[in-house]
Amino acid sequence: MFCLLFFDAYKNLLALWYFQMQYNFLNFVFMIMRYLVLIAIASCSFANKPQPPDPTVNCCRDIPVPKGYSLFTGGDSSFSNYLLSIKFKDTNTVLLFNGDLKSNQNAHYRVLNLGVGKRDLQQCADAVMRLRAEYLYHKGLFSRIKFHFTSGDLCKWTDYAKGFRPVINGNNVTFTKSASEDHSKKNFNSYLDLIFSYCGTASLHKELNSRNIKDIQPGDVLIQTGNPYGHAVMVMAVTKNKEGKRMFTIAQSYMPAQEIHVLLNKNDKAISPWYEAKEGVIETPEWTFQSSDLRTWQDN
Repeated sequence: MFCLLFFDAYKNLLALWYFQMQYNFLNFVFMIMRYLVLIAIASCSFANKPQPPDPTVNCCRDIPVPKGYSLFTGGDSSFSNYLLSIKFKDTNTVLLFNGDLKSNQNAHYRVLNLGVGKRDLQQCADAVMRLRAEYLYHKGLFSRIKFHFTSGDLCKWTDYAKGFRPVINGNNVTFTKSASEDHSKKNFNSYLDLIFSYCGTASLHKELNSRNIKDIQPGDVLIQTGNPYGHAVMVMAVTKNKEGKRMFTIAQSYMPAQEIHVLLNKNDKAISPWYEAKEGVIETPEWTFQSSDLRTWQDN
């Protein structure tokens, strides 16, 4: 009897020890998994932080050019010099229209100090149109500030400044004078908001002429239309060597509306943020273009 009781107690102790070992092992596994998850989160957080800005690079003109290359202003040197002189933000983070950080902070080289507004409007094609319009406004070339709505209707800054506003009824657009005349910068920004609301990659594409990638110039646009979305980026700077080969930098906004930023070249870090002007695929951090997507402004 005593032996049976001893054997039964031994079995219970053994079972308890086995259960405790399993419990400790599971706790050990869960602890390791938790640490791995924390390490992964920390790694992602670190990897998504942009590199601190170089204090000597304050605008596109300051970006170091590849060896053997020099800046090339192209046919419209005035527009080129304007793009080259736009200041960068002191901080190197891209903000959304609502003040939040863009989720991908690994796509950009630097951020243009132009702001984004407080509405979800300044997206890809909008940023391209804004850079062009801001230049023309800066130069006093007001009659050249005009864009077509996706409906095909032309909206001119000069008319908007005189108080004309669109009345939209389905696909029909008419312009009537319903506001007082106002040529201020604040009213110009309101005009741009209207353009951002009713224009896009499809309408902008029709306003641009094709250009061979080997002839790329500052102010040109890489643009694709799509269903439902396309994308567009602005050529900010071009360099050229003695053999005539060119490289370029590009800037974009994206969805949702965000600050305009110069893109990195993730596929060739040796020359980043520059891209080679050659036939074929142009892969940017958030979109893939073809060299045949290059366009230029019709009034260039």
